[in-house]
Amino acid sequence: MKLRYLSVAGLCLSLVLCVSAIGQSGEKTTHRTLVRATHLLDVKTGKTLDNQTVVVVGETIQSIQPTDQVKALADDVVIDFGGNTILPVLIDVHTHLTMDTNFDPYHELTMTDAKEAIIGVVNARTTLLAGFTTVRNVGAGGYTDIDLRDAINSGLVMGPHMQVSGPPLGITGGHCDDDLLPYKYHAVGDGVADGISAVQQKVRQNIKYGADVIKICATGGVLSKGDDPQASQYTLEEMQAIVADAHRLGRKVAAHAHGAQGILWAATAGVDSIEHGSYIDDAAIAVMKKNGTYLVPTLYLEDWMMENGHLPVFYHQKMIEVSKVAKKNIKHAMESGVKIALGTDAAVYPHGLNAHELDVYVNQLGMSPVAALQSATVNAADLLGWSAKTGSLEAGKWADMIAVDGDPIKDVRILQNVKFVMKAGVVYKNEGK
Repeated sequence: MKLRYLSVAGLCLSLVLCVSAIGQSGEKTTHRTLVRATHLLDVKTGKTLDNQTVVVVGETIQSIQPTDQVKALADDVVIDFGGNTILPVLIDVHTHLTMDTNFDPYHELTMTDAKEAIIGVVNARTTLLAGFTTVRNVGAGGYTDIDLRDAINSGLVMGPHMQVSGPPLGITGGHCDDDLLPYKYHAVGDGVADGISAVQQKVRQNIKYGADVIKICATGGVLSKGDDPQASQYTLEEMQAIVADAHRLGRKVAAHAHGAQGILWAATAGVDSIEHGSYIDDAAIAVMKKNGTYLVPTLYLEDWMMENGHLPVFYHQKMIEVSKVAKKNIKHAMESGVKIALGTDAAVYPHGLNAHELDVYVNQLGMSPVAALQSATVNAADLLGWSAKTGSLEAGKWADMIAVDGDPIKDVRILQNVKFVMKAGVVYKNEGK
């Protein structure tokens, strides 16, 4: 038996070393990397600068200068993209990396924390290679997203920079509870808490175990049994208690909210972002603008799900009803001046398709390409509180950048096929010239 345990331990160690080797394209060094770009997009202004060189040292950008002013030294690494366009990497503030696109009830019931962790390793790599080197993960069982974040940060596995929430907070029987099993099994979601003292304890518990952000379910949802997306779940007083504790302890709050009343209450309570916002109305828009609350639409999932999804009937009907109104309402919110940060709900559709969200914003809702790109860069970084680290190509920020063929201002769909991905000075993908 002891030999068996030693064999298993040896296998696990081998797998860890293998994953670590695959996860990094190269060791971080202090030499210079010169990324030469025929075109470089300044997402803050929407202007394209020609013949620029990004000088990278270690994890950060040292400078950006005209190429004719930056001569390569003997030990420099030079990456020249010819006619490609360089721009900041994209940020997705609503992902579920530890979840997969399978909503069969039996599959959901047999999911374990160990399976979620393994799924997360695969999806983190896929997301990074799609050009999203920063994500906010808003909801995972068993604190698996916290373990995934830590594994990425330690270099054990390959993936994006992450902010993570751990288990989302929700009411008994609500969207963030486990509602598929009958009473005799006494199944309860990891984040279920009812009443002011209970939600305060749950906020503190999530922070204890490493949460960067607090995720709450302010209304019912779509992919859950027995709840109504338009119905409010937490009371205003409960959400005020959540926000007060989270903000005092240095964490922002993201509120899943489809229904108008739940959006209004969550914004009034002071949450930092409304996720989804399907039934948003003028009253909620007014409070969100007053408080500077971000709206995080998750719209491409509706298109993908209606075309490719195979949902149980009690999920499918809610998806149809929400999809009828969400884009019209969110377009109104955008045109009314609500701040927008890109989020996708990746896991509801396959990871790696995150950039399709930009296509919806531009070609279905009429957002300008520059504004759409800003939602996935400077706005998203602002919502995360990471504007000093990412969101634009500037000296002192992470050396996170992507390259694409063509001009994304003319066609945002080219961002669905990135040619080059650098995260913190390490090249993970290079299909350029």
